[in-house]
Amino acid sequence: MLGRVFKAYDVRGTYPDLLNDQMAWQIGFGVSRFLRGEAEAAGQTNPMMRNIVVGRDMRVSSPSLARSLISGINAQGGDVIDVGLVDTPFVTFAINHLGCAGGVMVTASHNPPQYNGFKVSRRQGKPVGEMNGLAEVRKFAAMVDTTIGRGAAGRSETRDLWEAYAHHVLRTLDLKRPLKIVIDASNGMAGAMVPKVFGKGGANVKGLTIVEVNFEHTKGNFAHEPNPLVAANLAQTQEAVRANKADFGVCFDGDADRLVVVDEKGSIIGCDHLTALLAKWFLARAPGAGIVYDLRSTKAVEEDVRAAGGTPHRCRVGHVFMKQVMAEHNCVFGGELSGHFYFRDNFFADSGAIALTTLLTVVSGQSKPLSALVAPVRRYVQSGEINFVNEEADAALDALREQFVGEADVDELDGVTIDLFRARGWWCNVRKSNTEPLLRLNVEAKDRKVLDKVLAELRPRLGRRVDH
Repeated sequence: MLGRVFKAYDVRGTYPDLLNDQMAWQIGFGVSRFLRGEAEAAGQTNPMMRNIVVGRDMRVSSPSLARSLISGINAQGGDVIDVGLVDTPFVTFAINHLGCAGGVMVTASHNPPQYNGFKVSRRQGKPVGEMNGLAEVRKFAAMVDTTIGRGAAGRSETRDLWEAYAHHVLRTLDLKRPLKIVIDASNGMAGAMVPKVFGKGGANVKGLTIVEVNFEHTKGNFAHEPNPLVAANLAQTQEAVRANKADFGVCFDGDADRLVVVDEKGSIIGCDHLTALLAKWFLARAPGAGIVYDLRSTKAVEEDVRAAGGTPHRCRVGHVFMKQVMAEHNCVFGGELSGHFYFRDNFFADSGAIALTTLLTVVSGQSKPLSALVAPVRRYVQSGEINFVNEEADAALDALREQFVGEADVDELDGVTIDLFRARGWWCNVRKSNTEPLLRLNVEAKDRKVLDKVLAELRPRLGRRVDH
C-alpha cells in the first residue's frame, strides 16, 4: 500500500483510503531515519541536526496526519520543531533559519480536498525526490515494525517563526509608488501567509493595498480548484482586478509555493513571460549572473537573458532539477512554467511570497502598467501544453526523434526537443508524464500560421488528445 502514495517528487494520495494515519507514522519513522542518517554520514554534529521541521496546510486531514507523522519521527529518535499552519516555503525557511536536518510539509498542494500528502526536504531545504532519497524513505517506512512501542524517544516542541519569516520575505520588497493588487488565496495557505507577512489588506507595507479573495479556510473546501495553472480558476482574480481597478492580481495554489499573475486588464501572464521580466530586473543588479528556466519556456527568455548580459541555464521540468541547477551554477533567479519561482537569496529555493514582493518592486519602479512591461516578451505564439493519451509513448518519441535528426537541433534533456526556430520559425518539446500514460506537447512559433501548420503535422503522431 505504501508504494501507491510515493510519487516522483513527494508522497500523495486520498485520505483515508490510500493515505492514512498509520502510514503517516511509518513515513515519519522513515523520514527521521533517512534525514538523521544523512546528517550523521555528512559529519554534522550540531545538536540542531536532530531536529526535523514539520508544517501543515489547512486540509481537514492535516492535523491528524501531522500528529501521526511527528509521533513516527519521535519514535525513531528524531526531535521535531512543529511550526504549525504554514505555507510550504515557510518550512524551507525554518530548516535554514534553525539549521535543522530537514523538514516535512503536510500538504497535497493543488489537489482536491480529499487528497493529502508530504513534501520532504533535507538539509538547507533541498528537495527529496524518488531519485535522491524518497525511495529510501519508502523502504525504511515499509520495514519498520509497526508493533513497536509508540513512546517518544525524541521530543517535540512548537515554535512561532512568523516574525522572522515575514522579515525574510519583506526584505526583498522596495515599493517605489503605491499599488493596489488582488490576491486570490484559493482558500489555501496564502490566506494565512499574506495577513501574517503583509498585514490585513496590506497594512504592514506602506503604500500597498491588497484586495483579498478566498482567504477563508473553509474546512478544506475550495471556491475553485486551488490550481492557478487552469485558466478557469483565475476567473475570480480577473474579475476582482477589473472591478477594483487594481495594478495586477495573483492567484496562489493550495500551499502557496506557486502563483500565476494577471495584469491590470485581467489578462493572464505566462509564467515564462514573467520569468523573462523578472530576470532582467535581477540581472540589472547582478550583472552576468545565471538564470535558470524551464525548457518549455518561450525562446524570449533565453534571448532576453543573453541581451541583459546574463547566462541562461535551460533545465528539465521539476522543482528538484530546478533547485539543483540553481545551486550548481549559483544562479540568481529561476522560473518554471508551473508557477514556481526560485531565488538565490532564498536558499536557491522557490517562494510564492518572494515572487510577489519581487513583482511589486519591479512594477512600482516603472511608470508603465504591467501589461506594457510584459508586452515585449510576448513576441512569439505558443500552443500551451497539449496532452495526448499514448500507451506507446516511447515508440512515438523515438519516431519523432528519428524523423528530425539531421534536419533540426534535437536533444533529450527532458523528452525530445526539436528546434527548427532559425530555419523554419518553430520549435517543440514532447515529454512523457511522470504519472500517467500521456505525452505532453509544447510548440512555439514566430507566427500563428506556422504554429497551426506544425500542430497539424505533429498531433496525429502523438495519440489521442485529452483536456488534462
